[in-house]
Amino acid sequence: MTTLPDFRLETHFAKWEFTARHHMTASDAESIALSELLDMATPEDRRAFETMWLGYTETRGAPDLRAAIAGIYAGQDADDVLCFAGASEGIFAANSVLLDRDSHAIVVTPNYQSHETLPLAICEATGVPLDPDEGWSLDIDRVRDAIRPNTKLVTINFPHNPTGAILSLQRYRALIELCRKHGIWILHDEIFHGLGPSGARHLPFVADEYERGLSLGVMSKSYGLPGLRIGWIACQDREVLGQMERMKHYLSICNSGPSERLALIALKARDRLLARNNAIVEENLPKWDAFFARHPGLFEWTRPDGSCMGYPRYLGAEGVDAFARRLVEEAGVLVLPSTIYSSDLGETPEDRFRIGFGRRRLDAGLAAMEAFVGRGRG
Repeated sequence: MTTLPDFRLETHFAKWEFTARHHMTASDAESIALSELLDMATPEDRRAFETMWLGYTETRGAPDLRAAIAGIYAGQDADDVLCFAGASEGIFAANSVLLDRDSHAIVVTPNYQSHETLPLAICEATGVPLDPDEGWSLDIDRVRDAIRPNTKLVTINFPHNPTGAILSLQRYRALIELCRKHGIWILHDEIFHGLGPSGARHLPFVADEYERGLSLGVMSKSYGLPGLRIGWIACQDREVLGQMERMKHYLSICNSGPSERLALIALKARDRLLARNNAIVEENLPKWDAFFARHPGLFEWTRPDGSCMGYPRYLGAEGVDAFARRLVEEAGVLVLPSTIYSSDLGETPEDRFRIGFGRRRLDAGLAAMEAFVGRGRG
């Protein structure tokens, strides 16, 4: 089995996430306590959680949970959904099933690292960079030029991690038509779907749009419930879902039963949770706007389209790595420098850092960052 490289983002978080005073780069929305989630439950669902049998669960996921997930989509039902222990297991299973050593994959860059390291562990892959000068859009002609006779998979992610960009609907549908013409699968990481500032125009789910589309979802990001470790893939091709189910037998086998009950409660309160989390984004984003407006010579800021992340440019002479390191060591403020998002598939920006605005208590971190920047200028 191929040895996978160090997962830079997770290694960075392992060092700083729970020790830094101000976590200013989180990609998930504000979490809630178990008691708060249970208060959203119907009496029947709460009783089902409290009295559940703690045995093994179905590998595919509980039928009522899969039905609730399918309800998010326009044209899927419970049999079109396979649950996973988080989104990462779904990424692993999809790449393992769709690719072999004779395949070729195309991945947008920058990206969440496993979207390129997993295909590269199996076959050859080509990176297609998003263009920061076009709002981090995807050049469909570059995708077309990257296609080979053995291309099996294109992986995309909108709203995008780390930029928060959302592809235009026109380009999205052009990508789908291109992949349909060549019989290529699309794995769309849609884990930030529904999250963002007012006016965000989220794309239709790829599972609804394309017969070879795989929609990756999770309770972690838009819903702010990463502790549940419940993810899924929705897809019209049930044979492929069956192959991924058999791959899951080697991984988690099944999901946590209590987590499935809690995920069902959360999905039934989906509109309430998303409204709450989007309200936090709406409150926080102008604070970042104002911060960057105060320091135009040090930062370049483009407002993201969706999610709860942004990817400002650092203009300081010391470089973004040194800036991020001093920021966390001296001020206790954690951000992700763009070297975390470096790629083996081509050049990626080296002067940016990821910030988050989906959690409460942003003011204290901004004040610490403001003081740090002020000291540096002094």
